[in-house]
Amino acid sequence: MMRAKKSILALSGLSLLAVTACTDPAQVGNDPRQNTKGGAVLGGVIGAGLGALVSDDKAKGAIIGGAVGAAGGAAVGNALDKQEAELRQQLDNDDVQITNTGDRLIVTMPQDILFDVDSSTVYPGLRSDLLTVADNLRSYPDSTVQVVGHTDNTGSASYNQALSERRANAVADVLMDGGVAFERIQTYGRGENQPVASNLTEEGKRQNRRVEIVILPTAA
Repeated sequence: MMRAKKSILALSGLSLLAVTACTDPAQVGNDPRQNTKGGAVLGGVIGAGLGALVSDDKAKGAIIGGAVGAAGGAAVGNALDKQEAELRQQLDNDDVQITNTGDRLIVTMPQDILFDVDSSTVYPGLRSDLLTVADNLRSYPDSTVQVVGHTDNTGSASYNQALSERRANAVADVLMDGGVAFERIQTYGRGENQPVASNLTEEGKRQNRRVEIVILPTAA
């Protein structure tokens, strides 16, 4: 029993060291397979823990669980890397930001390019970009999609909340027009509550007015 515990602790320690190595800021952006590797490590850590919990032989269970979890995590990370690369090529729009966190993709569109002031009607010219995202989502069906609207703090909080909800719904409608299934999409309005920059400057307010399309894998 003591040997099994020591084996689990050793495996956990090695996994944590691997996580640290994969998240070294100096490595970010230098390895095109960064998220694949990170997903494998994270999946391995989680799988090892679960394997140890459900198995009578804790050390063996941790090893098997870690191997299975690593394979699943690597598959998710690899799929996200591939989807990200395709999205960047397909959109080719410097105003649209794509962030790959290793477990999800976040497509950020400034509201200034999507909507007129105080409007929730998507600009006709931007529908094509959203339809491009929809095409990509249909190519990768194993995910859920969260559409999240954000505003700056101009006006009342209640008005901003309602506006962010309407804009999130408007973007979701275009994605569904592009063939994304209704049941895959969730919409949220965050109003002025989650700024990414200071609302004390016009540039900061511009950054805070945005819609995020969050792509969350549901299967490896």
